[in-house]
Amino acid sequence: MQSTFRACVLAWLAVAALPLVSRAQRPMEQIDRGVVAVHQGEGNVFLGWRLLATDPKDATFNVYRASGAGAATKLNDQPLTGPTHFTDAKADLAQPSAYTVRSVVDGKEQQALGAFTLPANAPAQSYLSIPLKTPEGYRPNDASAADLDGDGQYNLVLHQTGRGRDNSQKGPTDPPILQGYKLDGTLLWTINLGRNIREGAHYTQFMVFDFNGDGRAEVICKTSDGTIDGVGKVLGDASANHVNEAGHVLKGPEWLTVFDGKTGAAIDTVDYVPARTTKNPQDPDLDEYKALWRDNYGNRGERYLAAVAYLDGKRPSAVMCRGYYERTTLCAWDFDGKQLTQRWLFDTGPDRDNPYFGQGNHNLSVADVDEDGRDEIVYGGCVIDDNGKGLFSTELGHGDAMHVGDLDPQNPGLEMFRIQERFGDAGAHMVALKTGKVLWKKPSVKAASEGGDKGEGPGRGVCFDIDPRHPGAESWTAGAGIEGVWNARGEVIGEVKPSSCNFAVWWDGDLLRELLDKNHVSKWNFEKQTTDRILTADGCTSVNGTKANPSLSADLLGDWREEVIWPTTDGKELRLYTTTIPTEHRFVTLMQDPVYRLAIAWQNTAYNQPPHTSFYLGEGMKKP
Repeated sequence: MQSTFRACVLAWLAVAALPLVSRAQRPMEQIDRGVVAVHQGEGNVFLGWRLLATDPKDATFNVYRASGAGAATKLNDQPLTGPTHFTDAKADLAQPSAYTVRSVVDGKEQQALGAFTLPANAPAQSYLSIPLKTPEGYRPNDASAADLDGDGQYNLVLHQTGRGRDNSQKGPTDPPILQGYKLDGTLLWTINLGRNIREGAHYTQFMVFDFNGDGRAEVICKTSDGTIDGVGKVLGDASANHVNEAGHVLKGPEWLTVFDGKTGAAIDTVDYVPARTTKNPQDPDLDEYKALWRDNYGNRGERYLAAVAYLDGKRPSAVMCRGYYERTTLCAWDFDGKQLTQRWLFDTGPDRDNPYFGQGNHNLSVADVDEDGRDEIVYGGCVIDDNGKGLFSTELGHGDAMHVGDLDPQNPGLEMFRIQERFGDAGAHMVALKTGKVLWKKPSVKAASEGGDKGEGPGRGVCFDIDPRHPGAESWTAGAGIEGVWNARGEVIGEVKPSSCNFAVWWDGDLLRELLDKNHVSKWNFEKQTTDRILTADGCTSVNGTKANPSLSADLLGDWREEVIWPTTDGKELRLYTTTIPTEHRFVTLMQDPVYRLAIAWQNTAYNQPPHTSFYLGEGMKKP
């Protein structure tokens, strides 16, 4: 199937107009049309597919259905010129319905790229069920998406969690488990990271991406003694136990391993950089550990982040990070198909006078902020350049949440909206990433009962376009007494906030973003100042406790709008929800936007945050 798909891609590229590809330095994933069909009810089938960046602007489409063992028949009289969805009102739902979509270029119909079969007697539901093989005592948690087997379709890597702990907490955890799944529930492999990798939101970061450009994704994450790969091979000493009496892992080997995405087999393993200490990292002196990380129990030195970035503009690198409250380190790695090679290391050391010291968030983002064709790492209050050197630091300190994109289309370049965890004059603020200039900020406010300088700033903050009356994205926070909703220029436009301050999703067909929280999607009614529910995923639950995010939210299938994946409450399946609301807009799949695609790679990192695009996608937008 892989060779057939690639042959179709090559034939298709030969006739397509390719101005985007010819300009681009970084290669795009070879993904198919992402055809998806769901039974809407009353015999109607809603069908969606991707518009690809390689499609010419005037590409049109023909939709075909094959019922049962019958031949495929075209469903549209004239090639479809509008948005990339279609409603089939004549399907025989008692039989399987196989759908394909063919583009028409210069009057010539092209080969179909991918297909989707709606099973016989499909129930009326707006989700696909992905059955799981969840280990006993575990629950489905974060997921990432990539093509693991090279067939042009996205697969999932699912983090299965047992007992987990925050870094500040004592107590044992269960070994983190990663599983590779196809969207039909086929289990490709299981990787058990072992007891010497602690379970928790701040520990277990896994990057899933095609790092060597062979058309199949790999998985890169931290490993240690006792990690078992997808073919049953044990890394290091299977009997080693480096967990101390408090449940923390502060000694033993620390490795970085790249696993084959199709089989889960370990391909290469190197020492994790930086190590805990310099003198004896496998059994460190805790005084040296404290001198480097400012505690000796792992609350700072064992906090990890991770991302994927095109640091040379041509190939993806894995960026594995350690520390952000105080000492801050980022290490970039390249993979050539056989070996991991260190590209660079950024390290503030324990120097509190370093302007990049203690600027990190519980998350990060990746974007080409200086417009040189190479990606930077937006690490909270600072930005690390593509060469591993500091680009700029706001010196505003640590924060919990951050959003990066073209949030203010009236300001040149990309922006960062961010909150500041400590009380201060920048409890919420917007930064121009092209210059490092703070565009506006809102102070945190202490309650009268909180004297002195104790307390924290807002715990959450978001920035989405939810109000068409104001250009750009609106923002608001939760906590710290910061009131109101602001426009992209920081001006108060309302005193009533939406009821959630979490994720967002493009769902209902307009250019505004809907609110995604727990197991539901809601619409902000800007006229009535109310939050109105439009979807509830009955039988599903969110993950990560009070963070209440989905396993994954991304444009995985269908048209440009996003899908949401939640686990069921019993942990036996994932449900991939896709919208069946018509839209008048036609955009290239968001997964071929560089900022958005890399956001899907880092979405599972620490405190999950929603993706944004490199261009302004909202009311009043210019055509991207």
